[in-house]
Amino acid sequence: MKSDPAKRIYDVQQFGEFGGVNPSITDSSTYTFLEGETMEETFQGHMEGCFLYSRHWNPSNKYLADALAAMEKTESAWVTSSGMAAITCSLLQLCHSGDHIVTSVTTYGGTYAFLKNWLPKYNIEVSFVDITNLEQVKNAIKFNTKVIYTETVTNPLLQVSDIPELAKIAHEAGAKLMVDNTFTPMIFSPAELGADFVVYSMTKFINGKNDCVAGAICGSKEFINQLSNVNDGTAMLLGPVLDPLRSSGILKNIHTLHLRMKQHSSNALYVALELEKTGLSLKYPGLQSHPQHELHTRLMNSQFGYGGILAIDFGTEKNANQIMYKMQQENVGYLAVSLGYFRTLFSCSGHSTSSEIPPEVQHEMGLSDGLVRLSIGLDNNIEEVVEKIKRCIN
Repeated sequence: MKSDPAKRIYDVQQFGEFGGVNPSITDSSTYTFLEGETMEETFQGHMEGCFLYSRHWNPSNKYLADALAAMEKTESAWVTSSGMAAITCSLLQLCHSGDHIVTSVTTYGGTYAFLKNWLPKYNIEVSFVDITNLEQVKNAIKFNTKVIYTETVTNPLLQVSDIPELAKIAHEAGAKLMVDNTFTPMIFSPAELGADFVVYSMTKFINGKNDCVAGAICGSKEFINQLSNVNDGTAMLLGPVLDPLRSSGILKNIHTLHLRMKQHSSNALYVALELEKTGLSLKYPGLQSHPQHELHTRLMNSQFGYGGILAIDFGTEKNANQIMYKMQQENVGYLAVSLGYFRTLFSCSGHSTSSEIPPEVQHEMGLSDGLVRLSIGLDNNIEEVVEKIKRCIN
């Protein structure tokens, strides 16, 4: 057995203010000081454990950040009000005008739009590559490259990033490797594999309820302190603070994440194996037919499986829409974006979560017009679900 992030979370003891088994929820935006000198030192970042203002730190967010750092085996963590806030704040903290980023062309649409459309306004150059082609990654490196950015398993084509090799390429160039692990919490431990920073949309699997939007940044204590610095910290100054009530809810949910990821993975593998028999064109890292199946198997924490996301190519958007409509009518799940929910969710990626990527680029990267991404739920009757899907396809 490899890394056990579930045990690391379990080993973090956190009590409520009055001894409650759940940490108390902070209901204050600002905090008192006994002495003016202490307030000044906190502003300057010299007072460990003191709270100043909720945009900076608050106890509820600190509890969750500590649990996330334990899970990822990083020195520290920071929580944000969305996954995009985690991504954008991290990259803006690391890069300045004149710098360069190498990134996977296959990535979440919002991330692609930020990298392609927003960063160039600030003279930050971005090169898009096939992240599975390490020679292409190496050839994209420049003298001013500051970050290689990728997703552990890419959205929506489910390519698997070779994190140890990407870390080696980044570090030899004096750059950092940042990994979005949203699809595969606990399944992969990117920091242990060599990544410098790990980011999440906690909206997805980590929270698991689709009742809030949240993000996380895991990394060194030095980097988190830079992010939260009152003078030039990107997260502090842009202000994407997570509400303490939501933070408290996610903290409780994270303690069942190991159970949920195992069930998501088990169900998704069963669905993939059964549908593969029908001759469908589908992608799932747990299948031996997947191009990076061996890589995924070698790098993963095997007790948590291959994840809850699979993709099926139905050829055309029209065909995809008809099948998704039938699946919702059959109560397979919901025609909705997002993932990591306890119900199965499905959407046609090129016309939803990847719609920010121009059609010609979608074509070049192999994203079919009829590719449907399914986030498989926690169904206890997965055999029945598969039979429903088959009826919808036929």
